[in-house]
Amino acid sequence: MRGILFSQMEPPEEGEADFLRWYDTDHIPRRLALPGFEAATRYRAVEDEPKFLAVYELSDMGVLETPEYEAIKKDPSAERMLSHAKITTCCACEEISDSGDPGRRGGYLAVVAFTVPSEDLGQFDDWYETEHAPMLLKAGDWLRVRRYRAAPGEDGGWNQFALHELASLEVMASPERAAARKGPKREALLDRPWYNRSGRWQYQVIGRD
Repeated sequence: MRGILFSQMEPPEEGEADFLRWYDTDHIPRRLALPGFEAATRYRAVEDEPKFLAVYELSDMGVLETPEYEAIKKDPSAERMLSHAKITTCCACEEISDSGDPGRRGGYLAVVAFTVPSEDLGQFDDWYETEHAPMLLKAGDWLRVRRYRAAPGEDGGWNQFALHELASLEVMASPERAAARKGPKREALLDRPWYNRSGRWQYQVIGRD
């Protein structure tokens, strides 16, 4: 099954340069050398925290259960560097859907995370797939909408993630997004307590591997 590793982090300010250097020269290359890891993209928050996001794209989530991956996770350099960073969210996620043109790569990412109870998942999926994502993708700079669910056994708080790839941040103020925020299927979810406890962040790409 395809999926991602989604990791939001806040390294200590005094050690940020060393942390980013280690991430680029050690953390990412060692994972991308494993079969099943396809690509990695790093982001910096446009504003607010957590300051950094890394998204690893996986062609086979089974790689996360291999001895080779476990050895990388337990490497002393990784334990040392990550022990100084505040890891806000670290979650393995299974792919639900991928809408838009994967050949168009934007410089920005809007992330939305929800904790949806099981009884509302059907209605939530229907809203996102048949109303929300199609309406957003009508905007020229709204390039792609990828949806993921937290893999079984993950306990990071959020269980539903949407990654919106954007060509510009200006598209967040577009008429198409305004219309998508007034759709009838969205309106039917607004009174659910979990809906208003969503996580929302905007990031700019700082590196692709």
